[in-house]
Amino acid sequence: MAVRLIACAMGVAAVGFVGGCSSPFDPARVLSPSPDHQKTTETALPHSVYRPDAHAEDGAPSLSFDAPADALVRYALYQSPKIETAYQRWVAAAELLPQARALPDPRVNVGFFLDELETRTGAQQVRVGVSQSFPWPGLLADREDAAAMAARAAWRRFQAVRLEVTQDVVESLHELAYLDAAIRITGDNLDLLSSFEEVVRTRYRVGAGSHPELIRVQVELGQLEDRLAQLIAMRPTYVADLNAVLDRATDAPVPAFAALPGRVAALDGSGLAVIAHRSNPLLLALDEQIEEQRIRTEIARKEGLPDFTVGLDYLITDEAGNSSMAESGDDPILLSFGITVPLWRDKYNAGVREAIARRLAVSYERSDEENRIAASIQRAWFEHTDADRRVRLFETTLIPKAEESLRASLTGFRSGETSFLDLLDTERTLLEFAVSAERARADRGQALARLNRFVGENIPTRAADPGEETTSRTTGNSTNEESQ
Repeated sequence: MAVRLIACAMGVAAVGFVGGCSSPFDPARVLSPSPDHQKTTETALPHSVYRPDAHAEDGAPSLSFDAPADALVRYALYQSPKIETAYQRWVAAAELLPQARALPDPRVNVGFFLDELETRTGAQQVRVGVSQSFPWPGLLADREDAAAMAARAAWRRFQAVRLEVTQDVVESLHELAYLDAAIRITGDNLDLLSSFEEVVRTRYRVGAGSHPELIRVQVELGQLEDRLAQLIAMRPTYVADLNAVLDRATDAPVPAFAALPGRVAALDGSGLAVIAHRSNPLLLALDEQIEEQRIRTEIARKEGLPDFTVGLDYLITDEAGNSSMAESGDDPILLSFGITVPLWRDKYNAGVREAIARRLAVSYERSDEENRIAASIQRAWFEHTDADRRVRLFETTLIPKAEESLRASLTGFRSGETSFLDLLDTERTLLEFAVSAERARADRGQALARLNRFVGENIPTRAADPGEETTSRTTGNSTNEESQ
């Protein structure tokens, strides 16, 4: 009897082991919720500690401020903790797929008769059984489909975070480039004003100039020195913003930036809104969530249908008192079937209504998000085109005229035909025009970065300078085209 008991226990354990292991016919375990996502993980995913090349020196992009600006974007996409967070959330969502499609664990029961049950064929001593529950047909497939939709939505949000980090890097680059240009322009004007001060001081010594003129130039010189000191003091803050998106120490050194090449969107706001309707990752994520909630409505309905249970019991029986009796000591085997009775209908009906309400909520959320994105695109497009208009106005009209006026005023001042106050006003106007032009360039690039994020894909652009190359299409990481 002991031998039969051990053999029975081994058989039950084998059934449980087989039920808990993957079938050799199961597809290979992958993190991607769909084949196209699996392909993307091989080409576009940023650095992750869960990939084999996590610590490979040749896998991580190097940081060099002498390289084109798009290299800084690639570095940020590789190092950003925000991107890694979104990536791991997608991994977690994808890991729900094998959990959703799995059957409930088999149940093993062992019972001992405290008072042996005497039968014609012998006393029954132990009862060993195993049972497996099966949900209503199609329920597991629906759960897997819903988990796949949730994983796809997490993937779309991962893509949205990549666009957000790209925008942050490009905006920081343009802001720092503007500040460095303003420092350079103010420093040049300070040198120019210092030379004016020397001229006025010399004229005053020989009696050709007045004391009020000398005081005025010294006041202007002090104001310009204060302005330059303020701009220089602001730079660590701008550097900290850039280092933050690059995942570096906030006080890590960053060299001065030259002007970034300008790009201008080749489509109007309405055309970009049409592209965003099919490409914005947040809208696509909400589409996946709507489909997920539709499937969960079917799941809620099927959960109100019966589950089935199949069981197998093995009863260990001792020899009968009369060993000559037929079937003495035979161990009976019992095959059983069970079914749940979903009696409390209010619970299941409420689950269906809950799923429907969640689907409607996500649908309205998508409509609101689409309206917000369309409005944001129109605003960013206006800011981008208006900044481009201001750049062209300063570069082609105002700055050349201000430079011409400064030269004429300087000539007139040397000949005594123009007062020094007129010369100061002309120099101040040129300074303001030059700084405003740099501000407009930064605004143009930052607005284009926002457009790329809202649209969700690379938008067509053209060179801001007609002498440069004609219409081109920006790359996902390109900042040297000012496209992000």
